[in-house]
Amino acid sequence: MGTPSKPRLSGMQKQVLALYRGFLRAARSKSPEERSRIESIVSAEFRRNSSQVDRKNFQYIEYLLRRGKKQLDQLKSPATVGFSTLNVQVPQTKRS
Repeated sequence: MGTPSKPRLSGMQKQVLALYRGFLRAARSKSPEERSRIESIVSAEFRRNSSQVDRKNFQYIEYLLRRGKKQLDQLKSPATVGFSTLNVQVPQTKRS
């Protein structure tokens, strides 16, 4: 019949993946040492958020997307040579 298809991604999932790819592309324009540092920070941050943020907490995910886009815009700037992290506490949600 047909080949099994991959599960479709939601619009928000596509935005998250696009943001991740954007960070990796922006890292290519930096020095090799800084590129490696940026890639490890970005990877760790996305992994941490994927395990700690409730998938149904859309408001918080949208907030993280907006914050990430602002950070990406700053990183794309030729004047930006480094990258630092900001720790934000994940709000706890009640699970039924």
